[in-house]
Amino acid sequence: MHDRNNTELLVRAGCGDAAAWHEIVRRYARLVWAVPRSHRLSPEDAADVCQATWLALAENLSRIRRPERLGAWLVTTTRRETLTVLRLRGREVPLDRWDAADDGPTPEERALARDAGLWHAYATLTDRCREILRLAAFAPELSFTQVAEAVGIPVNSLGATRGRCLAVLRRRLGAEVPR
Repeated sequence: MHDRNNTELLVRAGCGDAAAWHEIVRRYARLVWAVPRSHRLSPEDAADVCQATWLALAENLSRIRRPERLGAWLVTTTRRETLTVLRLRGREVPLDRWDAADDGPTPEERALARDAGLWHAYATLTDRCREILRLAAFAPELSFTQVAEAVGIPVNSLGATRGRCLAVLRRRLGAEVPR
């Protein structure tokens, strides 16, 4: 396979020839790896980017118009994947300075406490409010008319009623949920 050109390798790999695929990977793996690492991604994120790049190539084997420029195609695809990872990482927010040695509640315990507080506050609502909010959460495909009929209120008052129910729930959550 070492003597095959990119066109032959792409065609053969597209037909399921594992040796052709392995030769493509052998030729370009270092190039693909270098792109995310040059953007200072962690080894784990770089590995994810490389995997996404190879998947993109596998999905597009028959669509590569200029096989002699396969290296450039891989660099461009890898760079796009890398920039996507960087953009998403910029949106992630770390946990509030939580230290494992701290005796306070863990993030999981805090989430469970909030969940318990939510269900406690929900249970204190009127039957009508609980039914409206349950339908909104678990049957979002229902129209306003269908929800109003199911709850037994006029359709034109459903929005205001739901808003009041949510306001009561928010107030009760503010008073009961530990932060």
